[in-house]
Amino acid sequence: MAGRGLGGRFQRGARLARTGVRGASGFAGAKARELAGRPGGEDAAHRELAANLAEVLGDMKGAAMKLGQLLSFVDLDLPPDVKNVYHEALAQLRDAAPEFDPGAIDQVLREEYGAAPETVFAAFDRKPLAAASIGQVHAATLEDGRDVVVKVQYPGVAEAVRSDLRNAETFRPIARMMAPNQEIEPLLDELRERIDDELDYQREARYQRAFATRYADHPFIRVPDIVGDLCRRRVLVSERIHGAKFDHVAETADEATRQRVGEIVFRYAFGSIGRFRLFNGDPHPGNYLIEPEGSAADGGVRVAFIDYGSVKMFTRERYDSMRAVEESVARADRGEALEALRQAGFLPKTARVDEDLVHAWFRLYTRPVVADQPFTFTPEYAAEVIRSTTDPRSPYSDVLRKLNLPPDYLLLNRIQWGLNSVLGRLGATNDWRAIRDEYVDPDAPPATPLGELDAAWWHTREPTVDPPA
Repeated sequence: MAGRGLGGRFQRGARLARTGVRGASGFAGAKARELAGRPGGEDAAHRELAANLAEVLGDMKGAAMKLGQLLSFVDLDLPPDVKNVYHEALAQLRDAAPEFDPGAIDQVLREEYGAAPETVFAAFDRKPLAAASIGQVHAATLEDGRDVVVKVQYPGVAEAVRSDLRNAETFRPIARMMAPNQEIEPLLDELRERIDDELDYQREARYQRAFATRYADHPFIRVPDIVGDLCRRRVLVSERIHGAKFDHVAETADEATRQRVGEIVFRYAFGSIGRFRLFNGDPHPGNYLIEPEGSAADGGVRVAFIDYGSVKMFTRERYDSMRAVEESVARADRGEALEALRQAGFLPKTARVDEDLVHAWFRLYTRPVVADQPFTFTPEYAAEVIRSTTDPRSPYSDVLRKLNLPPDYLLLNRIQWGLNSVLGRLGATNDWRAIRDEYVDPDAPPATPLGELDAAWWHTREPTVDPPA
């Protein structure tokens, strides 16, 4: 259990730095032995290191823990046996992190409501369902009998997070676990903006309701609605979803269910952008719950998407420029693609870059929809995309440093990392280009049975509720 205090800036920085140096050394040693043809032999040491890393990041909460969550599922550039050790240990940070002091959580609720939780709710379970980076989630029941979840922000976490993010050097050793010599300041700039959103639960409630309204009555996608009159600056109340965790489904479900879940996750991500110009910037496995057979309109499983602390809406101009880049890359028209990149702001007019490498990198990034179909997502592909962006040894390293990546695309990078890794765990295989086209081409026919269900639902929607992108 985490204590009342999250520590001051220097205390937190020293603890994270010690852990990062130790972890980075272990990662580097494993990679060196793999390259030398001498893998293995240190399972116990890696398990101890991974457990320590999970404990430290979990106790610290905030930005430190959020980095641990990212490390828990993206496909790191490590030998498979070593990578699995860290993934298994850090997975607890997504849904089984150390809970916070109950008295401190109770005090937050009293400050926000002016009353004890037992007065606000018909029933309130003080044992959290899950503990995350910014707050923890409790089960409760409303006076009308509805089951809800209550997300309560940790006291002092806002100050702790902003303290962490003021000190980039604190994160440098941990960042080396993902890529040696990685420049982390751009990543921290993203994280600062995202954390500011996540610390404001009333803003998150508005985001979640925007998605819930747009996906109301969807045949296989569910977004829990919020209970608006009970949401506060540090408390968010929403419908409770009873479903299996993604990790359980990925490990135990039959192949048909895994493929179905993969297609639904893909449709949710690309459909939200294509139809609404909205996307949820936190695609980690802890944010997916799989409801049982019979929950979807066709009798299959339904996927519920939770946690809307980091949501972005593209302007119509930015969305149009994204589409122009993607379409030209898909057609393998190098000249048109480079011009689209210039118009989108990627290529400064005075920049001298290897244009062949620029075009090749964008084709790598969009491979799931530009390659011959069907395409299978794999952990290896997910790791290749991350390596192309973060590893200074990558053939794309020099040219990417010369690109002017707009902030919107920096956030999309992280979403792409997460989505690739999630779909890679499922081995998701499909004609992703045809599925993507359903959301960007009004004349594209449904590519799959799920597409037919989605199209039938979409045609019942009101344009005033669902403004076309």
